[in-house]
Amino acid sequence: MIPNNNGLFGKEPEESQSPKPDNRQPLKEYIAGVSDLVAGELTMLFPKHWEVPAKLTEAMSYSLLAGGKRLRPLLVIAACEALGGRREAALPVAAAIEMVHTYSLIHDDLPAMDDDDYRRGRLTNHKVFGEATAILAGDALLTHAFYSVVQATRRYGVSAENVLSIVEDLAEMAGPRGMVGGQAADMEGEQGLTDLDSLRYIHLHKTGDLIVFSLLAGGRIGGASDQQLEALRRFGVSIGLAFQVQDDILDLVGDESKLGKKTGSDVRQQKVTYPYFIGLEASRLEVERLTEEAKSAVRECGFADGARLIEIADYLMSRDH
Repeated sequence: MIPNNNGLFGKEPEESQSPKPDNRQPLKEYIAGVSDLVAGELTMLFPKHWEVPAKLTEAMSYSLLAGGKRLRPLLVIAACEALGGRREAALPVAAAIEMVHTYSLIHDDLPAMDDDDYRRGRLTNHKVFGEATAILAGDALLTHAFYSVVQATRRYGVSAENVLSIVEDLAEMAGPRGMVGGQAADMEGEQGLTDLDSLRYIHLHKTGDLIVFSLLAGGRIGGASDQQLEALRRFGVSIGLAFQVQDDILDLVGDESKLGKKTGSDVRQQKVTYPYFIGLEASRLEVERLTEEAKSAVRECGFADGARLIEIADYLMSRDH
């Protein structure tokens, strides 16, 4: 089988400099800049000498380069920079978490899971490549993520001890105790959750754990103390839960043209959500409360420049897609 280049093999991008706090970009420009930087990293997915089946490469690329919020890579880089760390040193891990997130979306969309036809305004992976190839593309993205994490040491000299901790965190937070466990609980919940604590467990793990991972990973690369890592963990738990409650709200009342997918999927699949348990207005208030809790964690812990994290928390609270 002839490997397909497809834009995924190439030279490393030039190192970029982080914006200085005294010349701060507007948040939307910052997010766009980080997104472009991560996209550049993702387009050089494989080393030049690797031979990868063409259809597999195409399927991985189709979902990985489809855009999206790039929230998790953004948090890796913002956490690193909040501690005065180098943006470029965080890039391999930022790319890795986007791979893990993308794999989870490919698998979530499968008929055996959420059975969705559209993602980010395009046909889902299995609708384009078939279920078998979609499963393999997801598998490949998950395993390749660990290769990418290690490049933080190989290319940028991040300490092996820090990378070891990042690998351990990723295995824990993406696996059965983390994201996969949350997805399993979510599937069981289709049979009918009866309490808010069970729903909170799903949200904290299915969505929240990769957000926490992103912040901890960026913190480790930036040289965070144990106290700062704990503050980043608290920040991540709060914004992770707020993010998913906001998703529950948007699935109910969001604009399909902005979301890139149909609303009401939770209702159609008879999944219970925060609005189901506590109502729409109380859910909005919960998002506000969690966002303030997150910002307090950053303010109280002496980051070199935590303002960007606080801006991101406010942005996530007010998003419409």
